[in-house]
Amino acid sequence: MRYQIIKNCINQKFTHHTIPTFYVYTKNNSQNGQCDYPAINSFHFYNKNDSSLVQVYTVNNSWITLHLASLHSNNMIKNSTIHFLFLFILLNILVFNVHLTKSKPYPKFPCHPPHHKYDFCNKKLSIPTRVNSLISLLTIDEKILHLSDNTSSIPRLGLPSYEWWSESLHGIGTNGPGINFDGPIRGSTSFPQVILTAATFNRSLWHSIAKAIAVEGRAMYNTGQSGLTFWAPNINVFRDPRWGRGQETPGEDPMVISTYAIVYVKGFQEVDLKGVEGSGGGGKRRVLEEDDGDRLMLSACCKHFTAYDLEKWGHVTRYNFNAVVTKQDMEDTFQAPFRSCIQQGKASCLMCTYNSVNGVPACADKELLDKVRTDWGFDGYITSDCDAVATIYEYHNYTKTPEDAVAIALKAGTNINCGTYMLRHMKSAFQQGSVLEQDLDRALQYLFSAQFRLGLFDGNPAKGQFAKFGPQDVCTSKNLNLALDAARQGIVLLKNDKKFLPLNKRSVSILAIVGPMANVSSPGGTYTGVPCKFKRILEGFYRHVNRTLHAAGCLDVGCNSTAGFQDAISIAKEADYVIVVAGLDLSQEREDFDRYSLLLPGNQTNLVTTLAGISKKPIILVLTGGGPVDISFAEKDPRIASILWVAYPGETGGKALSEIIFGYQNPGGKLPMTWYLESFTKVPMTCMNMRADPANGYPGRTYRFYTGEPLYGFGHGLSFTSFSSRLLSAPKRLSLSLAKSNWKRSILVQEHSRLGYIHVDEVPSCSLSQFFIHISVSNDGDMDGSHVVLLFSRVPQNIHGAPQKQLVGFDRVHVRARESVETSLLVDPCEFLSFANDQGNRILALGEYTLVLDDIEHVVSIEM
Repeated sequence: MRYQIIKNCINQKFTHHTIPTFYVYTKNNSQNGQCDYPAINSFHFYNKNDSSLVQVYTVNNSWITLHLASLHSNNMIKNSTIHFLFLFILLNILVFNVHLTKSKPYPKFPCHPPHHKYDFCNKKLSIPTRVNSLISLLTIDEKILHLSDNTSSIPRLGLPSYEWWSESLHGIGTNGPGINFDGPIRGSTSFPQVILTAATFNRSLWHSIAKAIAVEGRAMYNTGQSGLTFWAPNINVFRDPRWGRGQETPGEDPMVISTYAIVYVKGFQEVDLKGVEGSGGGGKRRVLEEDDGDRLMLSACCKHFTAYDLEKWGHVTRYNFNAVVTKQDMEDTFQAPFRSCIQQGKASCLMCTYNSVNGVPACADKELLDKVRTDWGFDGYITSDCDAVATIYEYHNYTKTPEDAVAIALKAGTNINCGTYMLRHMKSAFQQGSVLEQDLDRALQYLFSAQFRLGLFDGNPAKGQFAKFGPQDVCTSKNLNLALDAARQGIVLLKNDKKFLPLNKRSVSILAIVGPMANVSSPGGTYTGVPCKFKRILEGFYRHVNRTLHAAGCLDVGCNSTAGFQDAISIAKEADYVIVVAGLDLSQEREDFDRYSLLLPGNQTNLVTTLAGISKKPIILVLTGGGPVDISFAEKDPRIASILWVAYPGETGGKALSEIIFGYQNPGGKLPMTWYLESFTKVPMTCMNMRADPANGYPGRTYRFYTGEPLYGFGHGLSFTSFSSRLLSAPKRLSLSLAKSNWKRSILVQEHSRLGYIHVDEVPSCSLSQFFIHISVSNDGDMDGSHVVLLFSRVPQNIHGAPQKQLVGFDRVHVRARESVETSLLVDPCEFLSFANDQGNRILALGEYTLVLDDIEHVVSIEM
């Protein structure tokens, strides 16, 4: 096994994990040189003087393996040093590593005899009563211990340690220290990155994926390899194409993101047992009893609240960025997904972000966090992003002392700090009087309530409702097929000149595949775990062609050298067809790293055009990466016949791609974000305005407001067949009635503006204004396929700040060749026909709305 020095982590933000002489870092939890918390199962030891790797050990339950890993052969460790290190490691294992405990069953749990007689262990009492009982037994120091993600044990009460931070973005991820793959479960299903899953526009698929991830997460908890609190999904708006984490989101449209958030959270927190292998579910639909509707199987967390979509651009980083957001954009763009996640999805966790919003750090913004609880009815816990509490003082300089920072965060509504800043400074803040015991108690009420809802205080989990989840429920054939189906449905066909694809496999004897990403194991993107099976994109083609040749062309995705071009040219000349896999990987876009250009990295464009010039036939270009790329050169080049975007397709992506290229599957994915040209990079990434400002040359952002010409628009995607839609029924007129007390206000509003609109909050019952659009979709071709139905609306008049158009409904339907299917879209005028005015209030314009579906337009008049 290879070990890598993480020099840039030394003396940085996790210095609280240092121990005498050596620094401690994980072997698995650092991606692309980023610092991360150490997992309890594996440590690196670095020499404090020269940063060289001295020793590595891994722990699995009660056995230890030591690995000599000196980086300098002329500096071999002497036997005495080895013996010292061995003893030193053993001592630290006893302190830091829970895997060495002999207690059974695993995982450890509260209310284990002899500590089961406390009132907080009494399942007959209500959760609030039990929570208050537990809090009343804690000392001030013990209360403060619970304000960190890595909660220490309290032996006198029988409370074991608990790690709040686990990840489940598109499968169980290795990023969180609550996860390890060193037990009975060695891997988990790696689904496509979220941006590709969003491209399916398939609600039922999203729900199924969330359920599958949750089952695997609960199974890993039962084997002691994860917690029960997972910090996903990422529901920030993909506002800027350069953002390194746009890949983690469902795209740029607030309605799509909101829908994804609702579906993911519901599927994740309330997984049913029906159909789960080995679960013994007996066909029960719900995992919870009728009288336990507030209980959770797992906890999902909507992040990052709010207006977070910048990692590092110039001298601005996410740690010190002040996002200046108008009330209008805040209401109908940035806040909309979080409101839906909480109100409709019933998320049990919310994560506040690093950046400031209009001058106030998000985790210290009492007005912002109070709105979540008072206006949206949130009753879950609020965690900071990791070390976001520290940035209040360290980066934003918002407070004068660290004690002020932890105090203001706690009082604002941040209940737990990912990291140790609260752990280290809360006691002195309490002693100074800036924090009261009631402030601590309020935070603990939300934290313990989540744990009680998860059943952590209900006794032995081996006897609980989810006890039968185990290794047999992870990496199942059902889950792997679901991941495959997600990749098939999400891959987007961007170009297909003269119906070049699909290829006839009988005409392909030799296939050349060029590109470094083609030979990468399980390209999953950020927050990926350990896949069930390591599969490269290249391997997906082996079963289709007699000879498959591969050359990297570039040494890596950065492609700063043309040294590998000749090998690529050689195999391209020999092959019948050439596929070039180009685009992005995590060296180009990731957490803490944004792009400056939308062009292909380095010499990739040169590689593509060179191969297009010497290939026997037009080539196929496959693009990886989550962010848009300006490949206008390829769109215009007839020598490049077809272009497909696969993003980060997960462990089954190679198979899905090959099936599409050879016609076993029909592509049906649609872009969930706009693909801009390189000229867009002139727009400052720090400008948060969504609306265009023509007077100042500002073009706006996303399809709703962008006034420029994109390379590919939101919703673009081709098929091997052709579809047509027909409107079966839709209302022509919609009458809204206002509460009598609002008539005077409405008259004044209309006198003030000749355009005419009403405030959404003036409509007494928005649900009564909902209506259906009934549609028939026909497959006019000779190949079965799926069609994504996207219904947009245009406002009736030129009201200032109104979107050019906005999505009001979507569905995905599968249609057999030469057949038709019918579907219906529910339109909620108050939610999706409305938008925000300058004051941040939702308004609904009066007059004729144009509903647009493919090439169909239908007018609906909204009247009072």
